[in-house]
Amino acid sequence: MGYVDEVIDLVVKKNSSEPEFIQAVKEVLESLRPVIDANEETYRREALLERLVEPDRLFKFKVPWVDDKGNVQVNIGYRVQFNNAIGPYKGGLRFHPSVYTGIIKFLGFEQIFKNSLTGLPIGGGKGGSDFDPKGKSDREVMAFCQSFITELYKYIGADVDVPAGDIGVGGREIGYMYGQYKKITGLYEGVLTGKGLTYGGSLARTEATGYGLLYLTEEMLKCNNNDIKGKVVAISGSGNVAIYATQKAHQLGAKVVTLSDSNGWIYDPEGIDVAAVKEIKEVKRGRIKDYLNYRPNAKYTEGKGVWSVKCDIALPCATQNELDLDDAKQLVANGCFAVAEGANMPTTLEATEYLQKNGVLFAPGKAANAGGVATSALEMTQNSERLSWTFEEVDAKLQQIMVNIFHNLSDAADRYNVPGNYVTGANIAGFEKVATAMTAQGIW
Repeated sequence: MGYVDEVIDLVVKKNSSEPEFIQAVKEVLESLRPVIDANEETYRREALLERLVEPDRLFKFKVPWVDDKGNVQVNIGYRVQFNNAIGPYKGGLRFHPSVYTGIIKFLGFEQIFKNSLTGLPIGGGKGGSDFDPKGKSDREVMAFCQSFITELYKYIGADVDVPAGDIGVGGREIGYMYGQYKKITGLYEGVLTGKGLTYGGSLARTEATGYGLLYLTEEMLKCNNNDIKGKVVAISGSGNVAIYATQKAHQLGAKVVTLSDSNGWIYDPEGIDVAAVKEIKEVKRGRIKDYLNYRPNAKYTEGKGVWSVKCDIALPCATQNELDLDDAKQLVANGCFAVAEGANMPTTLEATEYLQKNGVLFAPGKAANAGGVATSALEMTQNSERLSWTFEEVDAKLQQIMVNIFHNLSDAADRYNVPGNYVTGANIAGFEKVATAMTAQGIW
């Protein structure tokens, strides 16, 4: 049995109740076989893979808070600090009922390689809670966030671990947590990113993941003799990533015709009205079906089905494993030629393999959605220097980072004789930097 297989077996045995984490490890290690086989003796001697798949530390803690009826509620909080070989731990906080140890570990593991791909000095981490901010008042969200950070503050810092937002954690939640961190520690530092513009936030951070997704997609098409202009795009989700991916796609001359949420999805053949969606989601905190109040000619469908629409490009921006094998078959049958992941691991392994085998250009999330964390790192830089860059400055840096990411992963795929396999290329490009740093720093 080879080294890769041994480590995968070890992960499966030790983490049998965490399917998402196992899936992420398998996907990465399988694609790294060419690199690992070429360096097996060194990596095995140093137990490099065993150290890579085991987090440096994992925190789990209770989060008690008082609701508007005066009742005490108790949620669970998590933070995984996975690997800091190339910089402080960096990764978002997710507030969602689905959050448990396996989700946090899968996201933290993926974050190692995503952060490495940006070319910036940030390591991999992730965190969150099973708290659901939907339907909660601002006061309840504040109470929860203050209790959450009262425990988490002990383990984070501007040069230690810098959390950001993720699903369920936007500017409101970051603000409440930052205020509590500052109150407890007395420190005004760049410990959280995604902050408001009046207290250390970065312009273009809100748009960054969605914009970055389109910058990488555009470059991928250019390098494959195609153009995003005039293409029909299907997008899932209706949160931050989906909204700004839609906005940037329209700016680049494409037409986005779908968005979705956990209840259902909309189809607007004339092109999604971004202003309407922003009002629904960012102002009213409503559901995507409310879109019909703005565009009555659009169609709303309960449940799943967003990938059944005929499109040229598909951008899954909702959640993990949302695009399965049947969806992939529908996309191929309808002529879709490019898929780029705006969410973390939104495509199942079987669907990814099917898309690749059928000639669909496929950009994995750790590369395609790295714009958010890249701009978070730019926010950290501005905080450290006590500077504030213009929107245009940040956006230009973001675009260059995403273009560089694509070329780095494409070059890695070429070097290991799998041209066009951007999943393998992204994993190799991200891994090589981390592995070199781990080896140089000795056993820790």
